[in-house]
Amino acid sequence: MFVGRQKEMAALGRLYAREDFQFVVMYGRRRVGKTTLLNEFVKDKPALFFSAPQHDDAGALRVFSERLHSFLGQGGLSPFATWAAAFEQLAKAAEDRRFVLIIDEFPYLANANRSIPSLLQNAIDRRLKDGRLFLVLCGSSLGFMERGVLSAKSPLYGRATAQLRITPFDFATAADFYPQYRFESKMTAFGVLGGIPKYLETFVDTEPVENNIVDHILNDRSLLYEEPMNFLREELREPATYNAIIEAIAGGASKLNEIATKAGLPTDKCAKYLRTLISLHVVQREMPVIGQNRKNGIYRICDNFFTFWYRYVFENADMVERGDGQGLYDLFVRPDLDNYIGATVFEGICQEYLWGLNARRKLPFVFSRAGRWWGNDPRRREQSEIDIIAFHKRQALFCECKWRTEKLGLDVLETLRERAGLFPDFSEKHLYLFSRSGFTKGLRDHVSQLDSAEVTLVGLEDLENVLLDTDEGSQRST
Repeated sequence: MFVGRQKEMAALGRLYAREDFQFVVMYGRRRVGKTTLLNEFVKDKPALFFSAPQHDDAGALRVFSERLHSFLGQGGLSPFATWAAAFEQLAKAAEDRRFVLIIDEFPYLANANRSIPSLLQNAIDRRLKDGRLFLVLCGSSLGFMERGVLSAKSPLYGRATAQLRITPFDFATAADFYPQYRFESKMTAFGVLGGIPKYLETFVDTEPVENNIVDHILNDRSLLYEEPMNFLREELREPATYNAIIEAIAGGASKLNEIATKAGLPTDKCAKYLRTLISLHVVQREMPVIGQNRKNGIYRICDNFFTFWYRYVFENADMVERGDGQGLYDLFVRPDLDNYIGATVFEGICQEYLWGLNARRKLPFVFSRAGRWWGNDPRRREQSEIDIIAFHKRQALFCECKWRTEKLGLDVLETLRERAGLFPDFSEKHLYLFSRSGFTKGLRDHVSQLDSAEVTLVGLEDLENVLLDTDEGSQRST
């Protein structure tokens, strides 16, 4: 089943339709669906798909030669003596013929022969740019693709006609993997797995989420059990140190000094490792959406599955390897799962809902920025935070997101209203309350008596209507 990627497919289609030479650099982390996307793209097109093998240069050239000869109907010929000769033959074939060449896992090829980027650059400049080839270089090593292909230091710099970074799915797209799940189960599965298609494919929506977690994560024979470790081993030379840093963040540390202390590292050295994790899109440094004082920056893990794995699996691996995945779930995951979803996942889904309504022009105004805010409350002389502020100029939405088993009451609204008062520069303010379990009668009665659209109550049904396109979207609740 091919899910999502409409924008990427449309972009590739537009480039292909131009008929001239195109050079697309496509990259994204392992298992994000790059190969699936490319296979879908070339279904109805003449294409040579070469997946670079992880072996020596001579072996790679031999395999490429065989594939190219076969594609061109020249079976039985000897392998090319050099890559330059292979690229020359490619250029001749593309002089008056439109076809796609995909070199998948290009970093393997370049690591086996460091001159490959220069040889390819020379072929593009001398011959390929005047032909009709549609060339795609694809890779999972984010660091290599950004430094070795796209950066100014690369011989290939400036040759690409397009670049596509393939990112994980958002919640709305990920939910398509689970048509049998109720909406809340879709959210929980996304909170556990994130938006990587290969991870999403492992869960079976005829089984409860709990069973899928035990069978497909807390099981040392499963695909996902060692996935984060394998990712770090492939990308980094010191995975043990990075493990300690990611575990510290997953466990709640967010400031540099907190992370360094938990990981047992000097602060300056920890900062260096964090920069590497940021470059790999594993960790992000987040600033308050308003008043971006660098001292207030915090670190968060970008990927839900990495957060889940390092929060529950990493330090409890012995239980998994002794076959007690169910015990791990019962003791550590189940009692904490609501806290986990509420702390890291639900806010993101609520923000996705707001962006969806924003695109449909279904909000009181069109906002241009949105994010979390935290900082000092001078009136109470304490730290305060707001889950989401979405704003444009002097208009703002202030949002509170609660993943609770009890209904939200008037006290939550009054707290949000008070915190919104910390921002007097906004002349127009709207308050949004998001709740997993609904709202008390007292809160609903209060909102129904307001004269304006000051307060909007958003429940799971409203989120489902907008995010899964089951309705035109939520209206002001009463």
